[in-house]
Amino acid sequence: MKKFETSEKLEKISAEELAKGVLSGDRGILARVITLIESSSREKRKLGTEVLEKVKAYAGKSIRIAITGAPGVGKSSLIEALGMFLIRAGKKISVLTIDPTSSISGGSILGDKTRMERLAGEKNAFIRPTPTGDSLGGIAARTREVIALCEAAGSDAVIIETVGAGQIEIEARYASDVYILVLQPGGGDELQGIKKGVVEISDLIVVNKADGDLESEAKLTARAYEEALSYLKPTTEGWRVKTLLVSALEEKGIDKLWAEISALISITRANGFFQKRRKEQIAYWVDAAVKDGLIERFFRDSRILKARRELI
Repeated sequence: MKKFETSEKLEKISAEELAKGVLSGDRGILARVITLIESSSREKRKLGTEVLEKVKAYAGKSIRIAITGAPGVGKSSLIEALGMFLIRAGKKISVLTIDPTSSISGGSILGDKTRMERLAGEKNAFIRPTPTGDSLGGIAARTREVIALCEAAGSDAVIIETVGAGQIEIEARYASDVYILVLQPGGGDELQGIKKGVVEISDLIVVNKADGDLESEAKLTARAYEEALSYLKPTTEGWRVKTLLVSALEEKGIDKLWAEISALISITRANGFFQKRRKEQIAYWVDAAVKDGLIERFFRDSRILKARRELI
């Protein structure tokens, strides 16, 4: 297969060659195709879409896991611990980390690779930081397409780390098979802004940092949530929401977390809810794509631009 130089123009490489690179699991080519999909350039995005069309038959076979929680609860540490556990089990994973975009500069820090140093060094792990852009649902506008590309590249699990900014992070539910809310021991006022909405759509609640002096407080937090969950209707058919104690730092409870994720997938596949949810998600994203396309065309129309200037 052709090797691509860093300086080589992506537009000059055929969609066929790029598709072969993705299917072979080449992380460099996968990253470049994702760049095309996420590009604001219509031509680059068109090439990325052509590649996606060629590889989409190989997508859909991974377990998609969304992990959310307020800043500081240890989402990245938990993902690294879970990722290392899966790699040791012989699996290939992708991690999509969504970082907030500045409303002033338009930039993002995209520093998750530095927070997952061990995982970033693993050949069977692919970590992709992405800015949210204008998306407000906790994930980026092209996250679904990126998931499909990662699956086509051979990922057994795709982990999505949401922005973790509030209870509006519902879109991540439409991109995942398992939705995990991460809390820290105590969970005081700083969590009140995100709790209600995300608890109602969560499959698992993980109390992280259950180690050292915080272990007893973590147990109290887990117990409080166990009681609260009894009043909520589970979002996943046939599944009772669990609360787990985990220490990402000491890698305690990670095996139990994966066992619960696996159990949920087994139950939903057996009762048909897994397939039903995936179909509902496709319908959701089709509608979202149509809306995005209409809005983009609307604001490119010269008559609209003229009317807008006059109104202003």
